[in-house]
Amino acid sequence: MKQKFAVIGLGNFGGTVAVELVRLQHEVLGIDVDPRYVDKFADKLTQALVADGTDERVIEELGLASYNGVVVAIGENIEASILTTLALKSAGCKQVWVKALSDAHHLILQRMQADRIIHPENEIGVRVAQNLTHPQMLDYIALGHGWFVVEIKVNEAIACKTNYDTELDLAEVTLMAVKRGSRLLPPPYHGLLLQPDDQIVLCGMLDNLLKFAKKIL
Repeated sequence: MKQKFAVIGLGNFGGTVAVELVRLQHEVLGIDVDPRYVDKFADKLTQALVADGTDERVIEELGLASYNGVVVAIGENIEASILTTLALKSAGCKQVWVKALSDAHHLILQRMQADRIIHPENEIGVRVAQNLTHPQMLDYIALGHGWFVVEIKVNEAIACKTNYDTELDLAEVTLMAVKRGSRLLPPPYHGLLLQPDDQIVLCGMLDNLLKFAKKIL
C-alpha cells in the first residue's frame, strides 16, 4: 500500500533512503537546506524542497504529522539533527527515524524518544565483518536479544541431506524457508532433497547458528 514519507537531509544516506522508498512506490518528500542536494533529487522524488527542518513552522506548514514516517538523515550537524527531531516530535509525527552521528548523539535522541535510531556506518561495518568471517552466510537480520535470521547457501557438504533431525542437526535452530533459484519452496521440508546452490533460511541464537554453520563447512 502506498504510504507518504519525508526524508530530511539528502546526503548519501538520506538520498539513498528517499530513492529506495520511491522505488517501493511510496510518495516521498525530500527536504534539505542546500539547494544543490534538492536539485540533485528533484526529478527522482515525488517532491523536493529547500527548507529548514529545525523550524517548527516548516514542519507544520508541510503537514509532516500526517505522514507515515519521517527520516532525519542530517549528515554532520548534530545540533540541526537534534532540533529537527525535537520539532518533529513536538508536531506529533507518527514515526521519527534519526541517523545518529555518535554515541552521545544516540543518547540524546533516545531521551527525546526518537522512534528508531540508526547508525548506518556501524551497521554496514558489522555486516561486512560478519560476511567476511562467515562467508557461507549470505545475509542476516538481527532480531534483538541475540536472535538472528540467517540465509545460508547450500554447499556440497549439506546437499542431498534428507533427514533434518539427524543429518542436519537442527535441534538448536529453526528451518524457516528453502529457496531454490527464484522460488520459495513450500513447507513441510522434512524429506526434501537439498540441491547445491539452494538457500536455507534459519532462525536461532547467534552462537547456535554459527555452530551449525561450522558443522556444514
